[in-house]
Amino acid sequence: MRKFHDGAAVLARKAVSLLAGGVMAAVFGCSSFAALARPLVPAEHRYDYYSGRLPSCGDPYVFERIQSRFHDRESEFWKSGLEILGFDEVREVGMRSNGLDYIPRRYCMARAHMNNQSVRTVSYAIAEGMGIIGFGFGVDWCVAGLDRNYADAPNCKMARP
Repeated sequence: MRKFHDGAAVLARKAVSLLAGGVMAAVFGCSSFAALARPLVPAEHRYDYYSGRLPSCGDPYVFERIQSRFHDRESEFWKSGLEILGFDEVREVGMRSNGLDYIPRRYCMARAHMNNQSVRTVSYAIAEGMGIIGFGFGVDWCVAGLDRNYADAPNCKMARP
């Protein structure tokens, strides 16, 4: 009978050790999430440097790029014949809204005057280092009501911060 009690005591000690080990693993596992989080280092101070200098929302080169790409898309792909004639009511709606540790982006909105006499809202983001082969700035844009493949749906909301 003595052997049974000794075996039970050994089994109980092992169970307590396993339980304590499981609790310790859970505690250290949960606290390690903080260790896995990346530090919030501004993009200008990382190894892949950004200057944070972007063209303004009303920069003519930005508008030329939007008009040119809109023309290419509408004439070649959709064959609609639509053109953007000009922009007005340009405003910035966010600068680095995603955080300091992301690629610098300036978010803007403007009214676009179309060749069919309509006026549409254009939402666009100017991003540093997103030009061709990573040089210069890139422009991601969406014309409200003409996002036919719903890339920035609903109604170009995803092109804004």
